[in-house]
Amino acid sequence: MQAQAYALKSTAIRAPAIRNGVEDRDDVTLIGVAKTYHRECEIFGEGDAADFVYKVISGAVRSFRLLSDGRRQITHFYLPGDVFGVEFGKERRAGAEALSDAVVVVSRRSAVAADFDQSMRLWRQAVRELQRSEDHALTLGRRSATERIVSFLLDLADRLDADDEFELPMTRQDIADYLGLTIETVSRTMTQLQADRLIQLQGCRRVRFPRRGALEELCE
Repeated sequence: MQAQAYALKSTAIRAPAIRNGVEDRDDVTLIGVAKTYHRECEIFGEGDAADFVYKVISGAVRSFRLLSDGRRQITHFYLPGDVFGVEFGKERRAGAEALSDAVVVVSRRSAVAADFDQSMRLWRQAVRELQRSEDHALTLGRRSATERIVSFLLDLADRLDADDEFELPMTRQDIADYLGLTIETVSRTMTQLQADRLIQLQGCRRVRFPRRGALEELCE
């Protein structure tokens, strides 16, 4: 799908990551062009030249790879403050699309690399993303469907600084493609969690944890 992006003025945009009221010192400041990508629009494709680095200002983004049998495997979800599109090679190993209307800062990779402080921050974020990928691989290989979904919801709440109530930025199909499950399994498991009074659902997207401690015990 061709991206329909509307470029705003070129500007230095800084969206600091705040954790418990404190600015994250590893937050990467990108100087570039802010663009708006509409829902489902492609930001870059698998195999494209990796000439740019991106930062989410608002909305959400998914990265994914297409398997040989045509199935989609979502590799990451990026939320406001997250940097993505960091590659060690010259080509994209995965594609990226907007989950919803998203504002993204686009910066030339060469410009970031020329700034030592920013490139070090970017490197540290890349290491953290690698660690997250390793944790995700462990989740897919060793946990049940219920444990995968509960772990995902808890991690998402933490990333959104949402405490016990938040809005899912992705669909259940997205969650299924990320966790290696079918959409039927995701829907059935979330319905069961609600029946067990471990989560409360308002519509398809609003989630509340009435007993977060009980949820965390499921993942121990």
